[in-house]
Amino acid sequence: MSDAALPTVAEVRAAAEAVKAALDRHLAAVESRIGEEDPAVYAAFNELAAAAEEYDELLYDRYDEVTPFEIPTPEDGVPYTGPAEPAAFSVLIRRDYAVVEPQRLIAQAERVAAHDRDAELGDDGGAAGALGVLFGEYEPDEIASRYKEFGLEEGDSTLWIAASEEAAEPGEWLNSPFGHTDPQDVLHRFDVSSVFDEELDDFEDEEAEEAEEDEGEAAEPGLAPA
Repeated sequence: MSDAALPTVAEVRAAAEAVKAALDRHLAAVESRIGEEDPAVYAAFNELAAAAEEYDELLYDRYDEVTPFEIPTPEDGVPYTGPAEPAAFSVLIRRDYAVVEPQRLIAQAERVAAHDRDAELGDDGGAAGALGVLFGEYEPDEIASRYKEFGLEEGDSTLWIAASEEAAEPGEWLNSPFGHTDPQDVLHRFDVSSVFDEELDDFEDEEAEEAEEDEGEAAEPGLAPA
């Protein structure tokens, strides 16, 4: 880098001050967190990571030095690079289900169709038509809370809050509602998966094994003094 392109001393100092301010905000968010998935903590974490990265780059460019610490990226590995003050946002939800009892699903749809002339199961009367009837009658949240009644089994689910510079025009994304979202624009995400339960079980099993080993070592008799 040429001398003309070097960041100024003032720019490096300003970046250092930004890190200090981000540290204070992160600590304040942690101290006042609400639950394990508090979005305020997540946002403060991303701000601190961005400020630290900016300072590290300027410090290296100006003085050929690096910071002695590293802030990891979020668990999904995709840092947030969207607008700091979003003017609009999108909520994207995916919930997976397995159809484990097709006849129960179809029976529920038939009950709805019997009382609603506009609800049609289709010519084959199968699960595909039943899904159209049920989601036309019930809100997705209600189906999520009553999935067993419909012969379904829950799979993974996720909710993304994606920031944007401006609100979309009416009808702008209807042909491709999910293809426009950049993971780096995701402010917050909330994932639910059985794999997390398995990881927790594995961790608890490891802790239990370590505790048993420690108890066994403590129970071994020592040598009597001569």
